[in-house]
Amino acid sequence: MPGNSVEHRRLIVSGSGIAGLSAAIYAARSNNEPLVFQGEEPGGQLTLTTDVENYPGFPEGISGPELINNMKQQARKFGADIKNGVVETVDDSQRPFRVRMTNGDEYTTDALIVASGASARTLGIPGEDEMIGYGLSTCATCDGAFFRGEDMLVIGGGDAAMEEANFLTKFADTVYIAHRREEFRAEDVWVDRTMEKVDDDDIELLLNTEAVELHGTPEDGMEKVTLVEHPDGHPTQKLASDRADEVTEYDFDVGAVFYAIGHTPNTGYLEDTGVEVDDAGYLQVQNTIGPGETKTGVPGLFGAGDVVDFHYQQAITAGGSGCKAALDADEYLSELDHETAPEAVTPETADWPGYIRL
Repeated sequence: MPGNSVEHRRLIVSGSGIAGLSAAIYAARSNNEPLVFQGEEPGGQLTLTTDVENYPGFPEGISGPELINNMKQQARKFGADIKNGVVETVDDSQRPFRVRMTNGDEYTTDALIVASGASARTLGIPGEDEMIGYGLSTCATCDGAFFRGEDMLVIGGGDAAMEEANFLTKFADTVYIAHRREEFRAEDVWVDRTMEKVDDDDIELLLNTEAVELHGTPEDGMEKVTLVEHPDGHPTQKLASDRADEVTEYDFDVGAVFYAIGHTPNTGYLEDTGVEVDDAGYLQVQNTIGPGETKTGVPGLFGAGDVVDFHYQQAITAGGSGCKAALDADEYLSELDHETAPEAVTPETADWPGYIRL
């Protein structure tokens, strides 16, 4: 029954995306018998990607779910244990660590790899759930090439939105940027680059504009987006006020929509530990060239994947950091074994009766 017993594991991996499963494969091959918890989104963001064409080794591409399932099989082959579960809290005031799950189960572990990822922020509008992976994406570098020759809409006003819009001009007929205000939040360098593309007619700006509904089907892809506009900005706020009659609503034909409104790293369960996170919640690791790159400020606790990486956020970089975390954890566990191992008996230390020194 949940919560009735505490099970000890040598290594726990929190997260079953590319980073977590890569860590599990390497950890299992090192005989560290990892227990992997797959949370509310088993497999992470990659399971929302219908086709992955930039992961090495698959010249014809592979679907995100298939790649994740292959990695799970590989991890299990070498001895990893994969369970459903969401980590609620981690107690690092004791050794081994104590890990409590949302269902009440508790575990102790000698080392913990945090690979719980970052969740892309969404708008919560009609059509999102149906169109994610079929014309709606949260990663331009992952999916932009699938919509070559289409008009594309990027939603956002920060650095990520500018960067993604500029990247998409490689593939799009025209890239549109919808931003709910007049002024962008992005750094000047990105705004300048974007305005150059505007002058070249590669990018068009839809300012003081927000999306309120996506239209399309998984079979036919994205067809159009319903947009609202108000000259003072934040049109959806106006819709909920006595100024609703001032808002203009219209349908806009595009072949793909890209959300670039940020990510939320899944680090809340580490709040009461000694690890450091930045202002956005990303886990802070040593991140230096050489051994120990994935170490946090808490010995025995390591970070990997999008929970650490706010910039690249690619499957291949997540896999690499998962590998590093497993190797760092193995070194830590080996040192731990050495510290707790009984002292070897030598001729100088032997004191039992009958031992004869020659």
